[in-house]
Amino acid sequence: MKETIEKLFNKLGLGIITSPIAPVSGGFMHRMYKVCTETHTYAVKHLNPEIMKRASAMDNYKKAEKLEAILEENEIPIVPARSFDGKKMQEIDGEFFYIFEWHKGSITDWNNITPEQCWKAGNIQGRIHAIKTENISSMAQKSLVPELSSIDWNKYLVQAASAETAVGISANELEMLLKKNLSLLNYAQSELNKARKSLPDIITIIDEDMDPKNVMWENGEPVVIDLECLDYGNPVSSVIQLSLQWAGITLCDFDDVKQKAFFQGYLTAYNNGFKDYKSVFGLVYTWIEWLEFNIQRALSASMDKTEQELGLTEVRNTINRIKYIHKMEDKIKSNLRF
Repeated sequence: MKETIEKLFNKLGLGIITSPIAPVSGGFMHRMYKVCTETHTYAVKHLNPEIMKRASAMDNYKKAEKLEAILEENEIPIVPARSFDGKKMQEIDGEFFYIFEWHKGSITDWNNITPEQCWKAGNIQGRIHAIKTENISSMAQKSLVPELSSIDWNKYLVQAASAETAVGISANELEMLLKKNLSLLNYAQSELNKARKSLPDIITIIDEDMDPKNVMWENGEPVVIDLECLDYGNPVSSVIQLSLQWAGITLCDFDDVKQKAFFQGYLTAYNNGFKDYKSVFGLVYTWIEWLEFNIQRALSASMDKTEQELGLTEVRNTINRIKYIHKMEDKIKSNLRF
């Protein structure tokens, strides 16, 4: 990858790279690098080749880039991708990249997120949802059909049972994890679909990926990074999921004070009148879709060993998260009253 990035910087005229290209940790899907030249420091994102093979990938990224520009126009604190000759996404040697100015802030330790940070993050999300655009108006006039989840867990059980030799990971472990939690996964999918059918017919710009790893802090103020997931969608679904991530659900350590702080910041910036968040609690089980992605990742013989192992790790983590959410259902529901 070093040679490819060097070629990219030479092509774009960004200068001579003056120190070793350093991987940056943080993301679970793409790979990030810190790249220094004589005059600048950049963050370079190498987009996951498997994601880029998807038929919808380019259209999704183009849409996100347009929405990123709208966020800039509305003075949302973000780190946008740099444009070169009018293009944000760069391609070289069949690989795709985004280039960002290096931001001096830091990601908060997930174990030490404060209610004040939750309030500020919620407020940013509310400001994003409050943005009005012509596209939102035209979409809102249409009858929206909810996109329901239809994951076939039994299919993955069969694949895992026969994949160990081909894939080279502990597919037996994957098979056992799915078998042991099959009933829970079917329940989670049912609850998720019920909730999606019950969502109010509201459309806004959303950033489903605005969790704590994608917000940097400098002098106590936040700035949002990794905006490739920007889209149009339902704000009720988005705020429930992100409020829980900021409240510790990712670490299986739910803090009701932090979730309330997130919602307080959010509602200060945007209030669409919806109050019955408890009735759509099943939206928190959206984690099953991240689980499916990582099952596919772990079982894909076309991925390198690092990607397969990361997929299996995320399968373990995500199943534990779903089990924790199920155990905490009553407490979380009682907190979703405003």
